Amino acid sequence: MSLIIMPLPSLNITEMSHIYSHDSHRHKPTHLNYLLNATAQTKCLKHATQIHSQIITNGFISLPFLFNNLLTLYSKCGRPSLSLLLFSTAHKLTRTVVSWTSLISLLSHLPAPFQALSCFNQMRTAGVYPNHFTFSAVLPACASTSILVHGQQMHCLISKHGYEGYVFVGSALVDMYAKCHDMGLAEKVFVALPERNIVSWNSMIFGCLLNSFHVKALFLFREVIREDLFSPNQVSFSTVLSASANIGALEFGKQVHGIVVKQGLLTLSYVRNSLMDMYFKCGLFDEGALLFNSLGIENRDVIAWNVMSMGCVYNENFEEAFNYLWVMKRAGISPDEASYSTALHASAHLAALDQGTLIHNQTIKSGFSTNTYIATSLITMYAKCGSLDDACRVFEEIDNPNVVCWTALIAACQQHGNGNHVIKLFEKMLADGLKPHYITFVCVISACSHTGLVEEGHAYFNSMEKVHGIIPGHEHYACMVDLLGRSGQLDEARKFIAQMPIKPNASVWGALLGACAKYGNLEMGSEVAGRLFQLEPDNPGNYILLANMYAHKGKLREADHVRRLMGINRVRKEPGCSWIDVKNKSFVFTVHDKLHARTDEIYEMLKKVKELVTNKGYVPQTQFAVNSAEELKEESLWYHSEKIALAFGLLALPAGAPIRIKKNLRTCGDCHTVMKFASEIWKREIIVRDVNRFHHFRNGLCSCRDNW
Repeated sequence: MSLIIMPLPSLNITEMSHIYSHDSHRHKPTHLNYLLNATAQTKCLKHATQIHSQIITNGFISLPFLFNNLLTLYSKCGRPSLSLLLFSTAHKLTRTVVSWTSLISLLSHLPAPFQALSCFNQMRTAGVYPNHFTFSAVLPACASTSILVHGQQMHCLISKHGYEGYVFVGSALVDMYAKCHDMGLAEKVFVALPERNIVSWNSMIFGCLLNSFHVKALFLFREVIREDLFSPNQVSFSTVLSASANIGALEFGKQVHGIVVKQGLLTLSYVRNSLMDMYFKCGLFDEGALLFNSLGIENRDVIAWNVMSMGCVYNENFEEAFNYLWVMKRAGISPDEASYSTALHASAHLAALDQGTLIHNQTIKSGFSTNTYIATSLITMYAKCGSLDDACRVFEEIDNPNVVCWTALIAACQQHGNGNHVIKLFEKMLADGLKPHYITFVCVISACSHTGLVEEGHAYFNSMEKVHGIIPGHEHYACMVDLLGRSGQLDEARKFIAQMPIKPNASVWGALLGACAKYGNLEMGSEVAGRLFQLEPDNPGNYILLANMYAHKGKLREADHVRRLMGINRVRKEPGCSWIDVKNKSFVFTVHDKLHARTDEIYEMLKKVKELVTNKGYVPQTQFAVNSAEELKEESLWYHSEKIALAFGLLALPAGAPIRIKKNLRTCGDCHTVMKFASEIWKREIIVRDVNRFHHFRNGLCSCRDNW
């Protein structure tokens, strides 16, 4: 964070006449110090500058306790630049270890960690020795840089000066190592502490949470409670509740809830919000909502509203999630970046473009539109609502986009089947000096898979660990199997799985099963499906893929056996549904749907679509009507939900307007063909978002190039 040094405001003596009299005792240092302390409560900058003037006028600026208090006061008044100006103009004798420590602490909390470290070095160069308070102030700066070597060098100095045994220095060391993601060193310091307080324990528990050692965090908290070492505070409870939420440790969370009530801490918003979050993440929505509703509107801060809204997202109540944004505003609470991001997240899940656009307008009015966190959410929202152009426009308006923004745009282009653009964006990001992260590579390798860039996909996968130091995970291996499988290299994909350094999971085997289905390799497909039935017995997609493979090979008895197996295992195929928005209202259609008020018109339009596409050369692909009798297969294809939604869109939407259809399952090949013909006949864009990706149909072509 850069600091602009600004001149002190001019002194208005008249305005201060009610504070200062001309009595001599009023000019004593102790009285001026009293005024500094009083002003620290009001944080009034004008009073601070007036007191500063009195200190200079009376020749007290060289008194260390006044100088240090004034230094801190400017920071509390929200003007750290004035603190820096005061310090830079002070006489060397005035700059004691206390003033240096105050400045380092100020810079650490801005946060301006590199300036804090630079200040620490300047202090040592000036011949001022750091004390235990100085080290406690500078260690958070080391943590903020996330550069482990900074903290290790500071640790050496602490040992050299003999402060390693001080409890608050040791606690700061534990916190620093945890935030630099070295829990081994953090625990080593923690164990060696001759004395521990609740801050030490909190640092260790929070470090476990931060580094995903959630079970360890629960164990440490239990040890504090069991040994009755200290009384846990709100930080302890909030941290352990977050750890419980992240691993779904509901029973442990309930026990912590009981202790919270027993100690009378439920009124603390920090603890209560963590309890709500724990219940939401553990799937007990009603319990979390009960805590929220028990507050009363006047006691709900913005964090409580955000937790409630995010709880709706966790439990897939997406409409309710973004409605909370408007309820919050009506209650007089100003939404923050998390509020808008959650509402955008909910809009993205529902592909509610109009709602997302409305929230975008609110972010502009509230001054959040330039926030990278919000911008990333906007990119994702527009992409998932089918408007890739708007997602790109949001990205172009970001000043100095970070890797998260780049990844959001790369993911958007990948989801919309624009694989070549994904590669260009990724190379541009690297050229700009940004380091890709885990998800970035998932998107890039997946884009290579859907674009048929086998060699490029291999090259990016191999560069992960060798060039960027990222260890591939299951998602990357699944993308590589998909890459090989889509190109027809099934044997190579099978060998690739056999050579994996980690045990393949359902996503890896699922990618291979999809490739087997595409190329009709029943022998390998049945073996892979068997593995998947063990790994995820409740996933209906695996059963259906295998049953369809048998059916396509004419092995109807085997196909029927797989379907009966679904019944035995109580696995149900999710019924196919398609949504379409018209005039801010969503309409849902299912197979053979006849519940809409305009059903007769819709089916008349279906007949027209069928006639026109047939004239254009459409040939029914009856293999996608596997559950119908042979003589009814062709007819049943025309009752698929996305075709009914298409007919309604052609009726209800203005001529030339894009038709946006959302589907909860993978779109079938026959519907895909019809959409291509329809886009050419009616000269309009048709956008279908299925469970995997977007299909943009224009002029008889699809963005996926028939490779999905």
